[in-house]
Amino acid sequence: MTNMRVKNGLLLTMAAASVFLLSGCFQTQAQPSGSAVPSDTASASSSPSASASASSTPTSGGSATPSSTGTTPSGVALCKAGSLKASVDSTGGGAAGSVYMKLILTNSGTQPCVLNGFPGVSLTSGPAGDPIGAAAARDDSQPVTQVLLAPGKAGFAQLRYTQAGNYPECTQAPAAGFRVYPPEDTPSLFIPQQYTACSNTNINLLTVQAFQAG
Repeated sequence: MTNMRVKNGLLLTMAAASVFLLSGCFQTQAQPSGSAVPSDTASASSSPSASASASSTPTSGGSATPSSTGTTPSGVALCKAGSLKASVDSTGGGAAGSVYMKLILTNSGTQPCVLNGFPGVSLTSGPAGDPIGAAAARDDSQPVTQVLLAPGKAGFAQLRYTQAGNYPECTQAPAAGFRVYPPEDTPSLFIPQQYTACSNTNINLLTVQAFQAG
């Protein structure tokens, strides 16, 4: 009977020790899972700063707005010879052997267009004739501006013709008018005007300024 009690006591003692050891193991294993919570919280708290940085990026892209407020509306085409009518106004008079006139280009089309810079101008023997002598030299005293022409509106460039007789070395030739190239265009317009040209290409009888609003 005494032996049975000893054996039962030993079994109970061993069982209690096993329970104690197992509970200690569970507590040790539970510790890492509890320590993971602060790292998750830290990563979650760092995400708002990343989203704020991303949201600030579009604000730097607002610089496109001022470029759309220029004096010339975006997308308006350059004026082409096919939608222009050319003429001259010689009432400006002259001085010292020169004649001053306005070279006028009128928008004869149905859409607005832009004159941007200098025209090309030459004296020629006729609508289909070759240019005679040198083309007009550019006079930079007038600043270049973009001239917007609504349908029916005109812009002008100041044109000066110097009398061929002012140049003793001039080989004179009759000209039937002016051949005019709109800025940045290759087709031309013809304006009938009787002038004497110089076939010498080193003599500039013509000078022209940039287009202005009419």
